[in-house]
Amino acid sequence: MKGNPAKGAGYLLKGLSMLPDPAIRPFVLIPLIVNILLFVGAIWLLITQFDVWIDFLLGYLPDWASFLEFLLWPLFALMVLVVVYYSFTLVANLIAAPFNGFLSEKVERKLRGEVVTDEGWQAIIALVPRAIGRELSKLAYYLPRFVLLLVLTFIPVLNIAAPFLWFLFGAWMMAIQYCDYPMDNNKVSFKQMKELLKARRLTSVGFGGLVQLGMMIPVLNLVLMPAAVVGATCYWVEEHIGDHLGAENSARPRLDR
Repeated sequence: MKGNPAKGAGYLLKGLSMLPDPAIRPFVLIPLIVNILLFVGAIWLLITQFDVWIDFLLGYLPDWASFLEFLLWPLFALMVLVVVYYSFTLVANLIAAPFNGFLSEKVERKLRGEVVTDEGWQAIIALVPRAIGRELSKLAYYLPRFVLLLVLTFIPVLNIAAPFLWFLFGAWMMAIQYCDYPMDNNKVSFKQMKELLKARRLTSVGFGGLVQLGMMIPVLNLVLMPAAVVGATCYWVEEHIGDHLGAENSARPRLDR
């Protein structure tokens, strides 16, 4: 596998360091607010409903198997945390998708030496249909794999590998989630986007893995969405845009002089 996981993780750190930049700071605000509100909502839901959900799941155990409760409680607790985490991440990304696309566009302009200007709400609204369609494509890719891993988590022996597989899956999905914004802006199809990320799989997983870990750290997770968008855009500009333009040029028919 090609790539460098440390280099991938470095793109997220670069994204964090760029957030205070006056050229892009105004475009960070809305994704930041969306992320804060939804993470606060997720925390409130876990605090108020966690025990209810665990009791509901344990309620499916027959009386004769009640002695297994102490073994199954940690597994059910992990499942609830994973489902809530991924559900709220998906909702946050769906709501913030047009704003994230707009932020990515502004960051790319800055990185490529162009003037960054605020084009107003009309530019953001124009992104909405395409951004939502792209999020639905990601959801269609994500759900079957999520269900498969969830089933694997309950299979004896095989479930020993489940935590490792969950982490790798989460890292890959975070890379897809955030690298898609700059690639979508540049008319890269969802299929092409996955191929580009696979070409530097270790770099992609390094980036997505640090995003996933950062999402679990209180306070830091509140600013991580815009930081990941900025970092993914840096990744695109520095490593993928040349590959994409080269592939486009090679695909064009050559005209004989």
